[in-house]
Amino acid sequence: MTTESWLDLRNIEAWLGGRPVLHNLNLQLTLRESTTVLGPNGAGKSSLVKLIDRSLYPIVRHDSHLRLFGSETVNLWSLRSRLGVVSSELEQRLHPKTAVDEVVVSSFFGATRLGRDQQPNPEQWEQARDLLDQLQLNGIRERCYGELSDGQRRRLLIARALVHQPEVLVLDEPSRALDLRACHQLLAILQGLINAGTTVVQVTHRVDTIVPEMQRVLFLDGGTIVKDGSPAGLLRPKELSELFKTPLEVVEKNGFRQVLPGHGSIHPEHQGCSG
Repeated sequence: MTTESWLDLRNIEAWLGGRPVLHNLNLQLTLRESTTVLGPNGAGKSSLVKLIDRSLYPIVRHDSHLRLFGSETVNLWSLRSRLGVVSSELEQRLHPKTAVDEVVVSSFFGATRLGRDQQPNPEQWEQARDLLDQLQLNGIRERCYGELSDGQRRRLLIARALVHQPEVLVLDEPSRALDLRACHQLLAILQGLINAGTTVVQVTHRVDTIVPEMQRVLFLDGGTIVKDGSPAGLLRPKELSELFKTPLEVVEKNGFRQVLPGHGSIHPEHQGCSG
């Protein structure tokens, strides 16, 4: 297994909307080590994804650095061939009338729709269709993005992110708003990608979507990494209860884990669940 670092963060601080969202962030991620970044809402998870895709810039300090694939100078175009990112911001940028196959093939040009001067060649169309077929979307490739279910949209964005065959795929809350069937389809896709050699980084608040193939878990809270270890070492009642600040129990089966309320975690005045 290679130990080449694709992400190296040292003493990173970043602000968004006039407030600090990441601070004292030190992190190194290596190729072929699939990782889940786990944390509660507001922990800084989406800000970390923005940092990786270069839509958020850290404060420049003499004792800090951000390196992607060993370089502090990033060419965004060349980065696409090594790094794919699926985020909620991308979902919002896609026009609802864009055809499914155009959503995928436009990624070759770094666009969300094809312009007049952007004409995919036959090989690019074929690659887009192959990806749609792999993600079980080929039967709907002539439909519009706005007509798709949440699960179909999520798989479509993964297909789009894979057109450049990136070494690393970063997913921000990939299971958000998915029903059980769509969520299980997504987990099967993640397992297949990891087993095929893609380095997957999943950023989430849901323990039940961490596939057995994940090798590393990071706890993110308050904009910084508070724990770093193996799934077996961190996805336990005590550690998860501390992270989410509520008593929790963990049930494990077939390599997956389900989190249940622990003793005293549900009070009569707070019986609802938040997504």
